[in-house]
Amino acid sequence: MANAYDGETLTHRLILPRDANHHGTLYAGVLLSLALEAAYATAYRAAGLSANLVLKRVLDLRCYEPVPIGQVVEIRGREVHRARAQVVVALWGSPLPDRPGPWLDSIMQFVQVDASGRPEPLPVEPEEIPGELSPPWDGLHDRAVKLLAIRS
Repeated sequence: MANAYDGETLTHRLILPRDANHHGTLYAGVLLSLALEAAYATAYRAAGLSANLVLKRVLDLRCYEPVPIGQVVEIRGREVHRARAQVVVALWGSPLPDRPGPWLDSIMQFVQVDASGRPEPLPVEPEEIPGELSPPWDGLHDRAVKLLAIRS
């Protein structure tokens, strides 16, 4: 069977009442947790099954639309930058019904660490170098590179 992994990771989540704020929409704390889970899954798949990753920093996280209780959200994730011991992933929340753009986007940086918590090289090289990325990944890559330069 051929490998169906095309560089993207999909995460789906039903927004339940326990996930909501007093307005009946997705609570910011739950949004952060959901985004981190999706980003980690993306980074893990990109780095390889023997990855031992930790979050270094959230470079950017933007929520564009309130998400009501009962909505199933989809978050697409993809590696957009890599260095020796780090992988940077971008998230893009597929548009909600009757909306033109994403409900969320984000960029997070993960570092491969050894047993003592020190950075070490990633175990595998990427199958595809993110240089010829298509939308929305190209714009998120450009934003990631700018933010990495500012915050390094």
